[in-house]
Amino acid sequence: MNINEDETSNVQSKDFIRSIIDVDVKSGKNDGKVVTRFPPEPNGFMHIGHAKAFALSFSVAEEMGGRCNLRFDDTNPLKEETEFVEAIKKDINWLGFDWGADEYYASDYYRQLFDFAVELIKGGKAYVDDLSAEEIREHRGTLTEPGENSPFRDRTAAENLELFEKMKEGAFKDGERVLRAKIDMAAPNINMRDPVMYRIIHATHHRTGNEWNIYPTYDWAHGQSDSIEGITHSLCDLSFEDHRPLYDWFLVQLGIHHPQQIEFARLNLTYTVLSKRKLRKLVEGGYVSGWDDPRMPTLSALRRRGYTPSIIRSFVERVGISKTHSTVDIALLEYFARDELNKSAPRVMAVLDPLKVIIDNYPEGETELVDAENNPEDPSSGLRKVPFAREIFIEREDFRVVAPKKYYRLAPGREVRLKHAYYVTCQDVVTDKNSGEITEVHCTYDPETRGGWSDDGRKVRGTLHWVSAEHAHEAEVRMYERLFIREDVEELPHYIDYINENSLKAFSTCKIEPSISAAGAGERYQFLRQGYFCRDRENTVDGKPIFSRIVPLRDSWAKIEKQLAKEKGAPNHE
Repeated sequence: MNINEDETSNVQSKDFIRSIIDVDVKSGKNDGKVVTRFPPEPNGFMHIGHAKAFALSFSVAEEMGGRCNLRFDDTNPLKEETEFVEAIKKDINWLGFDWGADEYYASDYYRQLFDFAVELIKGGKAYVDDLSAEEIREHRGTLTEPGENSPFRDRTAAENLELFEKMKEGAFKDGERVLRAKIDMAAPNINMRDPVMYRIIHATHHRTGNEWNIYPTYDWAHGQSDSIEGITHSLCDLSFEDHRPLYDWFLVQLGIHHPQQIEFARLNLTYTVLSKRKLRKLVEGGYVSGWDDPRMPTLSALRRRGYTPSIIRSFVERVGISKTHSTVDIALLEYFARDELNKSAPRVMAVLDPLKVIIDNYPEGETELVDAENNPEDPSSGLRKVPFAREIFIEREDFRVVAPKKYYRLAPGREVRLKHAYYVTCQDVVTDKNSGEITEVHCTYDPETRGGWSDDGRKVRGTLHWVSAEHAHEAEVRMYERLFIREDVEELPHYIDYINENSLKAFSTCKIEPSISAAGAGERYQFLRQGYFCRDRENTVDGKPIFSRIVPLRDSWAKIEKQLAKEKGAPNHE
């Protein structure tokens, strides 16, 4: 993906939401106050799409001198857990936002919501219905056909009040009765066809315990919670646009403070599912190791993989805010990762699939320290000393007995540069007599090329990374690819069928230079010619440190080789 650097930094300061709020503030609406909120349901971990949503709500409030409430929509005790509450708070803090003392829960308002419901019942605007969930769906009608009134719709207010109180006291079984708003079963907007406000759930709530036997639906709790908190601008994704008339209806009937709801397009990413229901299935079905599996799009997974808050924030700012549905190429997220890590990540050498190279004319038993720059993009990062000796490891794929066209790495009779060290020339190859596998490559070096340069004008096109065999430390390196093979996977009902079986490859015998053997969890590096990597939060596996690839470097040779194989109708060289 080609992205103009100026384009990425020139993010529009005013999207349509900021423009609306700016007009409201200048006109004195809401006494010039701006109070937004972010209302996550604590039934899973937040993903990068949520980051776009809460970054908008928090940023707008901050820019306008207002505040943003964090309010947990804890209206379903069957799916919500304290673990998810804490994970959500951690993610928001990690991304750099702070709600201060303004932390609320829908469960804080259970009594007020109940009283509001009683008020609607008394006014003939709500009723207790005995229909089952399936029967309610059957009576609702379709997008083209009106619904049918429930036979229990015309109960008296007194009867409804008595039944609603019994619902609260636990006199009925789950699903035996619900409270519904009495609006219009012929309404063109299906959300207005007597929606359910309360359902019976006999379950322990993570905050209120067993105090309640009925729980409000999100559609009932949403607008009233905003009103109770004095929210001025309720920012939601477009999926709530059709629900806005319902929220408005409730607020008008109750005659309470009426927040302004503004909808925007949610974030969609190629090769990614962002439905929390689908992500939950990936976790509970064992398709990934957990909510923070580095292949997941959750913020905890991205953090574990090595993404930084600034990468995520730069990405969501660049995506921007609009009213139009679109899907963003995940390559844009990877671009921001590369752009930041290229400037900040120290360069080191790590060999994933080691092949031993013996430099025959290098003195046995001798070790020297060569200078290696830590980051050419940051001169202040200085140099480090890397041990060099007679035996080293290179990548197995960096050697071919028969070198194909445009292959500039090591092969018999060919000279290459060892990064920071010397020019070496392949003289001989040792193979296993039984398997035929190459076990050793013998080379000679030119001692006049220390540092990897020559003044005699000869051209050496290949540069290899390496690690001294004597000084190398072992590590496990996990190479992550996209979890799905279809870029439109979010739209597919059988998304599980498109899981990438090669989304994780673990290399357990990697050789790393000693400078990073004691790296702390979360430390990031560029492994030369391999990509950007992060020390995993898991301390070790079999006593070896674990590094996870954040994002790969561009591999021009892989593309060339693939194209050559395609042109010749032959398999790729191994």
